[in-house]
Amino acid sequence: MPENIAAILPELWVATAQTFLMLAIGLSAAVLIGGPLGVLLFLLGPGQSLDNKPAFLVLNWLVNTVRSFPFIILLVALVPFTRSIVGTSIGPLAAAVPLSFAAIPYLARLVDQCLRDVPRGVIEAAHAMGASELQIVWRVLLVEARSGLVLALTVLAVSFLSYSAIAGVVGGGGIGDLAIRYGYYRFQTDVMVLTVALLVLLVQAVQFTGNTVARRLDKR
Repeated sequence: MPENIAAILPELWVATAQTFLMLAIGLSAAVLIGGPLGVLLFLLGPGQSLDNKPAFLVLNWLVNTVRSFPFIILLVALVPFTRSIVGTSIGPLAAAVPLSFAAIPYLARLVDQCLRDVPRGVIEAAHAMGASELQIVWRVLLVEARSGLVLALTVLAVSFLSYSAIAGVVGGGGIGDLAIRYGYYRFQTDVMVLTVALLVLLVQAVQFTGNTVARRLDKR
């Protein structure tokens, strides 16, 4: 084993744990806030049961605006807010704040798109049987779109593995921070190759797991 790699192995385990921590916080925020936001965005859309054009336009604009920010700019712009929340602007917990902000509208848009693929006839049949809006969401929309929703969450997880690496540029911790400190600043190419290979393996594992679960949930 090359000397450089052997020397950073303890830090590599810590960096990997930090990456998983950032990812877990970001995905949790996305599911808990972005998921319901995406459902609401769908229901407020034209021709849907809660059709409300002004509210839809405002919510749609808000989601698109946050999604339009490059993550590195959002990371820097939220530094004062991050510091007020976690008491610092560096480290994995600090990086998790802008990651969560970016993940929420990202998943909201994906959820909205998945729900639009649910056959209109299924929703109308549920309405005809007297189902409430909450019942339609839980027992019709989310059930019919569950395979697509799993794939949407998989896409989000893969994208935010890359975002967590970007957080390393400003001292966010994780695998990206390790790659910057050793692979870039110290010109240790073997460390850079190792961190890239690890990220590739993580992406492949997440994508494989997501595809497998989605395939099993697909009723078609």
